[in-house]
Amino acid sequence: MSQDNDNNAYWSANVRFILISLAIWALVSFGFGIVLRPMLAGISVGGADLGFWFAQQGSILVFLALIFFYAWRMNKLDREHGVEEE
Repeated sequence: MSQDNDNNAYWSANVRFILISLAIWALVSFGFGIVLRPMLAGISVGGADLGFWFAQQGSILVFLALIFFYAWRMNKLDREHGVEEE
């Protein structure tokens, strides 16, 4: 029974990280790049308004940062639950 609880805790944490990462990416790509773009139009980044920057580059950079964060955090979670790769 303890193994089942440990497996459930592992997968629960994994799914939580995935959902948080997807929410952040959706907020940055869809929210900042499309929905909030008119509010961000007055802020200039590299000669373009901030909403355009998020739509063109910001969402990609955030996505890459999320990939590295997820890999780091999952390695830590794997070690905590004893399922790390050797």
